[in-house]
Amino acid sequence: MYGILVVVHIFVSLTLVITILMQSSKGGGLAGAFGGAGTSAVFGGRGAASFLQKTTVGLVGAFMVIAIMISFASNPDKGSVSLIQEAAKEQTTGQGASLPTPSAPGLTDDQNSGN
Repeated sequence: MYGILVVVHIFVSLTLVITILMQSSKGGGLAGAFGGAGTSAVFGGRGAASFLQKTTVGLVGAFMVIAIMISFASNPDKGSVSLIQEAAKEQTTGQGASLPTPSAPGLTDDQNSGN
């Protein structure tokens, strides 16, 4: 399921990039590079811009929905516990790690213990 969602997400992302680049801006954009006169003949005078805008909105919606689905699929909530909760549990049960006794530099173990 996760792999399929990632593949669909990549496809939607690439399609979204292409759709955005095809939209004409003040400079004409890439829409003119693909035969600007041809798009106006197929979609009408303003039809290409309207079609591309609607396609962009649909692809953005699909992008967001798939991104949320991927986040749920990749991180299922299986009783996860935060590090703070784990530390608090260890502290209350007394299972914390024992720390070694500090020693002064240059002294042997007998001198550190006071014997």
